[in-house]
Amino acid sequence: MMTLKACPSLLLLFLAHSVWTRTVRQVYDDLDPEHWSHYTFECPQECFCPPSFPNALYCDNKGLKEIPAIPARIWYLYLQNNLIETISDKPFVNATHLRWINLNKNKITNSGIESGVLSKLKRLLYLFLEDNELEEVPAPLPVGLEQLRLARNKISRIPEGVFSNLENLTMLDLHQNNLLDSALQSDTFQGLNSLMQLNIAKNSLKKMPLSIPANTLQLFLDNNSIEVIPENYFSAIPKVTFLRLNYNKLSDDGIPPNGFNVSSILDLQLSHNQLTKIPPINARLEHLHLDHNRIKSVNGTQICPVSITVAEDYGFYGNIPRLRYLRLDGNEIQPPIPLDIMICFRLLQAVVI
Repeated sequence: MMTLKACPSLLLLFLAHSVWTRTVRQVYDDLDPEHWSHYTFECPQECFCPPSFPNALYCDNKGLKEIPAIPARIWYLYLQNNLIETISDKPFVNATHLRWINLNKNKITNSGIESGVLSKLKRLLYLFLEDNELEEVPAPLPVGLEQLRLARNKISRIPEGVFSNLENLTMLDLHQNNLLDSALQSDTFQGLNSLMQLNIAKNSLKKMPLSIPANTLQLFLDNNSIEVIPENYFSAIPKVTFLRLNYNKLSDDGIPPNGFNVSSILDLQLSHNQLTKIPPINARLEHLHLDHNRIKSVNGTQICPVSITVAEDYGFYGNIPRLRYLRLDGNEIQPPIPLDIMICFRLLQAVVI
């Protein structure tokens, strides 16, 4: 139990690996090996069909301008790094078993996506559309999606209700787009009951987004222009474990007294902001990044989540603060590290100053 709580990132990787492993095993369970040689001949001439993996179709890096006809057996479709501009119904007429589509690094626009074509892919779990020319989140989407990756497009609009039926979605990546605060309404993420990772880094947000799904574990908001953390903001996302707010405009005045004193947060990243002091943290926090702010001094007595006297009395197995990594370089702090820091944070393994 302790290991799972301390290493949620490993847990997420394990879960993701489990899904992938289960899916791959199902491929081989559902197919008779005697038919594999037959399947290899049913392959678009522009693509590669590996005999050892008959459910995969590799059409990446081929200079394609259109999606070829997809054979019925295909589960995994790789179309990245091409010149594709449209997604139409015709290539997918027989492709009723698709689980995975990678269309990263093409030239796809919203007008190039035929109405309803994506939602007809009933079994699709993973959809990759990064590095395209999209200006809004495509809709409607397959209701069974588990991952949707839309990074590095030109998205400035999220259609109303586009996520409302995506109850299985665990990852939504919208980083490096053109999203303003006005694009994220109170009901934008409504329906994402299984979401674990939300990435809205490298957009144009000035405020913390509204109504983040309650089960979110990882929230990435780096490289925006956020200035204020609302009071009790994280009470609505009680499971958040990884929080990244690097490269924003946070100052001491923009953080409530206990804004980051949240027991669920294990990894807190506030690098490249405008802080002059270390904000109060929770005793369960394990990694704290505060480099490249305006902090001039560190007082262990003030930042210790428990009193220094109590910290000195804790035994090895006591409920001592769990901070293991502290980064403070790029500030105006001069070594040595104050002794009271080491007294408080007995588990510290690295301090960068």
